[in-house]
Amino acid sequence: MNDDTFNIQTRKFLKKVGINAQREIEAAVRSALDSGKLSGNEKLSARVILEVGEVDLKVTIEDDIALE
Repeated sequence: MNDDTFNIQTRKFLKKVGINAQREIEAAVRSALDSGKLSGNEKLSARVILEVGEVDLKVTIEDDIALE
């Protein structure tokens, strides 16, 4: 295994995940605000499940996202 290649590819994947996740969260929150489902001062519970099947990795990452 080439450690540099592995590191670069892992970072590239995580950047893609981060950018896409932020875009989706922002769109969903804006839509919920527009529809009145959210008032804008909530704390949202977020969860990501990261899986890499070939190495039997399954990790859950949880945190809150405050809107105010």
